[in-house]
Amino acid sequence: MGLKILTEHINVPGIETLEVYRKHGGYKSVEKALKTMSPDEVVEEVKTSGLRGRGGAGFPTGMKWSFLAKPEGVPRYLVCNADESEPGTFKDRWFMEKNPHALVEGMITSSYALGANTSYIYIRGELLFVLRILEKAIAEAYAAGLLGKNILGSGYDLDLHVAPGGGAYICGEETALLESLEGKRGNPRNKPPFPAVKGLFQCPTVVNNVETIASVPWIVNNTGAEYAKVGVGRSTGTKLISASGNINNPGVFEIELGVPVEEFIYSDQYCGGIWNGKQLKAVVPGGSSVPILPANLILKTAAGEDRLMTYESLSDGGFVSGSMLGSGAFIVFDEDQCIVRNTWNYARFYHHESCGQCSPCREGTGWMEKVLHRIEYGHGHQQDIDLLVSVAKQIEGNTICPLGDAAAWPVASAVRHFRDEFEWHIKHPKEATAPGAVYRGQLDAVTA
Repeated sequence: MGLKILTEHINVPGIETLEVYRKHGGYKSVEKALKTMSPDEVVEEVKTSGLRGRGGAGFPTGMKWSFLAKPEGVPRYLVCNADESEPGTFKDRWFMEKNPHALVEGMITSSYALGANTSYIYIRGELLFVLRILEKAIAEAYAAGLLGKNILGSGYDLDLHVAPGGGAYICGEETALLESLEGKRGNPRNKPPFPAVKGLFQCPTVVNNVETIASVPWIVNNTGAEYAKVGVGRSTGTKLISASGNINNPGVFEIELGVPVEEFIYSDQYCGGIWNGKQLKAVVPGGSSVPILPANLILKTAAGEDRLMTYESLSDGGFVSGSMLGSGAFIVFDEDQCIVRNTWNYARFYHHESCGQCSPCREGTGWMEKVLHRIEYGHGHQQDIDLLVSVAKQIEGNTICPLGDAAAWPVASAVRHFRDEFEWHIKHPKEATAPGAVYRGQLDAVTA
């Protein structure tokens, strides 16, 4: 199963309590960092590790930390983005529920590195039960002198708070998150200025994902150089994958980056193959916002090389023949799944979740939903297919935040790789709308 950096003790009974967590090495990174390292040394270890943002963007974490402005007399903040709302993504919720102290430890060590004395965990509003788990862990950390004034006699102070959002997907975008945390409507901000210069309360701020922050203690304890030895190339370390769809073993898996996609899908230690002996039709490898790939392109690159679970391999070929690792939400479709219907379902989500601030996203997501609805329900026209592509192009790159891109990419890629399935829906509406009907032509072409 490979090295387990985040999940080694995840199933230990009582690991959610401070007592059991410390028995298994918990909070050692806090002691090491605060007593033997300077903040800059912690940042350098994270840089050396090659750790990249695990929320979707994959930006180098140490580099992001180094951008943080440090004006004299101005507070700095660390904000954990736990607003996990991407369809198909559930790794952060699972991790916080199982091992909350791992995130709290990561927040303390990371806050120290950034010189932040107040930090926040912004959690998805629907996850109030996880919020209660985190609050209990934080209370235990305060009682043990791991939070508050003069932590472990080091002279470093930190207050940590958990703040629930209102259940808006748009608040997964870091500037919308900051607006919401300030008590405002969660609309994304224009950038620049970036949060590293003017973030929470117009002060320098770093926003990182749950998994990213929880990886920091291992790096501090074992050095960045050791972390960099895990994985492949610039995709270092391990990654939590939320695997769902038509597979035998849905759940969260921690993988060493570099595992072949075919092994991940078919190995018993991971997804366990396609359920009911069905054939693989397509995969969305990184959450609903990334391009869908047909079976032949998810298992092999266009050049015929094995596709790997890395940032670089999954994006090989660009959006013509590749996709993205994204948030690690790995959604598998078998031969009985309708691409048109699933694409329409995604479009409904993005139309609903658009904040409406930008015209291309506000109007375009609604147009795509309506066009996909009429194709799915037997009222489509041949020109609708090119209309979808045109609308997606007019949204992509023309909005303040990436939600517009997230809405456009699934539609554009579905048409690119499964155009004949869209055409079948339009040319044969009665057959396409019959109960249990599914198009087989694309699958035959893929598996021939």
